[in-house]
Amino acid sequence: MSEQPRVKQASIDQPLVDQPWIKSYPPGVRWDADIPLLPVQQILEDAAETWPNNSAVDFMGRKITYRELNDLANRAALGFQKLGVKPGVHVGLYLANTPHYLISLFGVLKAGGTLVNYSPLDAEKVLEHKIDDSETDFLVTLDLPTLYPQMGRLLGHTRLKKLIVGNIAEMTGQPEAVAAQMRAAKQVVDVPADDKHLTFQALLDNDGIYRSYPIADLTDAIAVLQYTGGTTGLPKGAMLTHANLSAATHQCLETTRTDPPVLELGKERVLAVLPPFHIYALTVNMLLGIRIGAELVLHTRFDADAIVRDLSEKKITAFPGVPTMFVAVINHPASATADLSSLKWCNSGGAPLPLEVQQNFEKLTGCNLAEGWGMTETSPTGTFTPTVNTPRPGSCGVPSPGITIKFLNVDDHKTYVPLGERGELCIRGANVMKGYWKRADATAAIMTEDGFMRTGDVGYMDADGYVYIVDRTKDMLLCGGFNVYPRTIEEAIYQHPSVEEVSVIGVRDDYRGQSPKAFIKLKNGATAFTLDELKAFLKDKLGKHEMIGAMDIRPELPKTAVGKLSKKELYDEEERKAASVKGAA
Repeated sequence: MSEQPRVKQASIDQPLVDQPWIKSYPPGVRWDADIPLLPVQQILEDAAETWPNNSAVDFMGRKITYRELNDLANRAALGFQKLGVKPGVHVGLYLANTPHYLISLFGVLKAGGTLVNYSPLDAEKVLEHKIDDSETDFLVTLDLPTLYPQMGRLLGHTRLKKLIVGNIAEMTGQPEAVAAQMRAAKQVVDVPADDKHLTFQALLDNDGIYRSYPIADLTDAIAVLQYTGGTTGLPKGAMLTHANLSAATHQCLETTRTDPPVLELGKERVLAVLPPFHIYALTVNMLLGIRIGAELVLHTRFDADAIVRDLSEKKITAFPGVPTMFVAVINHPASATADLSSLKWCNSGGAPLPLEVQQNFEKLTGCNLAEGWGMTETSPTGTFTPTVNTPRPGSCGVPSPGITIKFLNVDDHKTYVPLGERGELCIRGANVMKGYWKRADATAAIMTEDGFMRTGDVGYMDADGYVYIVDRTKDMLLCGGFNVYPRTIEEAIYQHPSVEEVSVIGVRDDYRGQSPKAFIKLKNGATAFTLDELKAFLKDKLGKHEMIGAMDIRPELPKTAVGKLSKKELYDEEERKAASVKGAA
């Protein structure tokens, strides 16, 4: 009997295949499109020249035109330079979603500095680490109780030289009334008037004629230090260059250049509710929004009532969000009667999009809810969902223009697996970070010999180039010798009509090693169920090795700053519980 031919695996230096995803691209979108690399601040400057009188920002009763936004950024640039900001100097932003962020972002970059994003949800120890690790000398914040006190305490015993402190009222349509209202509600705190503090208005009190520093190498000059989350240890700073961020912006834009184009230049309204310190918001809301001359409708936080109202009344056309935001819109009582017909580009990122959520949102709005994959280290472009093709349930789309994706064997880390087989997703493109700040070791650990970055995500690619993320390598559970992926279980549980949100983690099991446990939030008014009832529902949807062993129904599930479900707190809680049981024994 003749020997059957074996599937040949690709070696590290041998491409897996050509680009199978190209045949899935919509008409008009090109994988080999020209992706211009430019200084990030030029994105605003070009928009101000093209659409000077268009509204760039809509915030609490005030509209700021593109000409005005660019002028404010110029004045911020000179203000920063008077403080000593120049190439090599790092400026932190510790802000809510207000115009201060946009003005400071472009002001720092125009001044020649590097931006460092800080999350308001970070513990003080993490903030202290980021300040010293990133070498942040100046930091912009607001006089809110959730922001200023933390940085005020760190001003004395870190390398911080000065805080620039703004207030929400100064950016609104009625500054005096808003200031009085916020003070009466104790929503602001007092800020010292000394040489370590500067008001935001004082920063802008100049003619805006700043010194411009040419950038010799866009692929080397760091525009933003963006710290990664990570479930263990202190966060690392991803060095995102001007080339990385401008490439990512144009990769996003290119995916919309269908025939006819999805987005019209100078005519869109973007709902900007994602927190600005998150890379997804930076690239998709702000940089892409400004690149297309859109009006950014800013919300300081996610409030479902306000979101549904603005989607309808302000005729929002673009809504980038995370799955939990779309779940909230779907389940909001006003959504059923609201006019959501203006929506034409909705994108879900930051976390896997459950199929049920995708289908229910499209049924509600008539707008396709596309899923994309990306990460901090990729600025964060990676994949996009072609809207003209038949939906592929569970897929996060195909590689974006200029991006190549392959899958590395998770056992030997030396060969790429064929199409259809699971492996670790590896990516290459102009959007991929320069490396980790001060961590050459960590950078080397995630790079392959042929220049791809290992992402830690497990998935596969089908014959048409569609990518399916199965799970994180570190989230993969080992149950009785079987690899079990929490996302598979979550997708099955989301099919239950009572479930609004679910997170599945692995808990210790003396027999199986690990056992899946589901944490569930029910829909409003939904009937609760028992573990056995849920198991019966899942029986034909999961393999025996995937079946959950425990369940916990809760009023809320922990979330990250950007609003995606977080498992870190659940793992910590289970570890403490296991330790206390062991101690009692």
